[in-house]
Parts: sequence; C-alpha cells; structure tokens
Amino acid sequence: MATAAVTGPIQSRPKKLVKFWRDGDQIAHLVTLIFAASVFLVTVFLVYELWIHSGPSRAKFGFSFLTGKTWDPVAEQFGALPFIYGTVLTSLLALLISVPLGVGAAIFLAELAPPKLSNVCTFLVELLAAVPSVILGLLAIFTLVPMLRQYGEPFLKRTLGFLPLFQGPAYGVGYLAAGLILAIMTFPFIISISREALLAVPREQREAALALGATKWESTWKVVVPYARLGILGSIFLALARALGETMAVTMVIGNDTGIHTSLLSPGYTIAAIIANEFTEATSDVYLSALVELGLVLFALTMVLNAVAQLLIAATTGKGSTQA
Repeated sequence: MATAAVTGPIQSRPKKLVKFWRDGDQIAHLVTLIFAASVFLVTVFLVYELWIHSGPSRAKFGFSFLTGKTWDPVAEQFGALPFIYGTVLTSLLALLISVPLGVGAAIFLAELAPPKLSNVCTFLVELLAAVPSVILGLLAIFTLVPMLRQYGEPFLKRTLGFLPLFQGPAYGVGYLAAGLILAIMTFPFIISISREALLAVPREQREAALALGATKWESTWKVVVPYARLGILGSIFLALARALGETMAVTMVIGNDTGIHTSLLSPGYTIAAIIANEFTEATSDVYLSALVELGLVLFALTMVLNAVAQLLIAATTGKGSTQA
C-alpha cells in the first residue's frame, strides 16, 4: 500500500510534463518571454560594458567631458562637445531636408499616383534604402562634394551670406554635405513607412470626406494624413535614429574637424565618425576610455531622443482621442 501511494505521484509527474509540453500556450508564453527578456538583457549588457570600459575617462574628466571642447590625444585632454554638436546638427539638418520631401512623396505615391507608377517608384525607393552607406559616401565624394564646392556653397554665400550659417570658405566637405548625404539615406525610410501608414487608413475615411464635398486633396490632407500621423511620426524618428548612428558616409564627407563652427559650410565631426577614425589608433587607456565614453554618450543621446519621440507620439494620440 505504501509503495502504491508513493509510485502514484511519481508516475503522474511525467504525464504532467508531457501535458505541459503539449500545451501550446505554455510553450509560446515561455519562448516569447525568453525573447523579450533577451532584448532587455542585451541592452543592459551593452550599457554595462560601455560604463565599465569608460571608467578611466569618467574618473579623470567627470561631467566636464560633455562640455569640454578640446580633443588632444597627445596631452590626453578630451572633450565631447564638438562631436555632440556635429551629431545633432547634421541629424537635424538631414530631417529638415528629408521630412518634407519624404512625406510629400509618400502622399503622392499612396493617394495621387496611378497604381503602376506607385509600385515602380516604391520598388526604387526600397532599393535605395538597401544601398550600403559606404557606396553612398563614395558617390558623395565624386559628385555631391564637387557640386557643393563649385556651385552650391558659392550660391549660398552670394544669396544668404549675411547669415552666420553660410559664411566662411567653401570646401565642399562639412556639415552641409553630411546633412545632405544623411537626408538621402533617411529619405527612403520616411517614404516607405509613411506610405504604408497612409495606405492603412480605411477607405471609408476617404469616401466619407468625398461624400461631404471635399476634393481629393482636401480629403488627403485633412482626413487621411491626420489619421496616419502616428505612422508618419514613427517614420521620422526612425530616420532620426538612422541619422544619429550613421558612420561611414558621414565620415567621408564631413571634413573631420574637431572644432565647433556656426557655419554649415565648415568641416566638423560626429561621434560615430571619430570613433571609427580613431579607435584603432588609441594607444593609452584614457584615450581608449574616452572613445568608449563617446559611444556611451551616443547611446544616451539616442535613448533621450527616442524617449522624446515616444512622449510626442503619446501626446499626439491623447490629443486625437480628446478631439474624437
């Protein structure tokens, strides 16, 4: 009797285990939980590694690392402000160019263009997004930079030279060239995602506006675009994240100057560019640690901008819900 009482629960355990593994919900829950936890763990591990390896730089410079303007590896004096400035400036300049063009092109492809033309143009846009950044950088060196040096920047100096943004010598390379190449690189992302967001708007929304007497453009601008605003905002901030972290193409056209300049025609530097250029040349521990801390700063900058983006999207959603 005692033996039977003992073997009963033991024999039931394999049955419970088999039942557990046959239960698809339990397995799916466990697998997806592992996947979600892996994303969090990778992020934590990344921050941990950057924090640990940037220790010597943080101990020596402290908060002055973020405000310092001197980058002198020989004297082991490092400041990140010129690179933060260059990263933010080129990214914002790229968005100023690519957002109006990208959203406008997406509206045309989704609402106004014939289906065949829209499909062909969409294919070409997605093909442009797949071009490696180093190829775009090479093309920029042989086409964009000479055009800016000979025609674009002299024209800006003649017409807008009274502004500090367009003063100084025209080298061709600089903040303006980097912003333009970043605009070309972020342009396809904005078009593709914004187009999909516009196509996802229910047909009833368009038909209701047309039934009330709106024109095709009024229906598109006043009904379809506001309905798809979250997707459009998402495309813009995805493009911003791409611009912040771009390395090779920017390195090839920005001029690689460690100073801070008001003029868009002047050469500059970004965080990703200086890490790519100088990481293999870092000889001292403080030098290497300063470059790692730049990576930590870039990571933090990306997180802050993404957080601002999420707050903006949440505020827009709340405003839309209130108005509804």
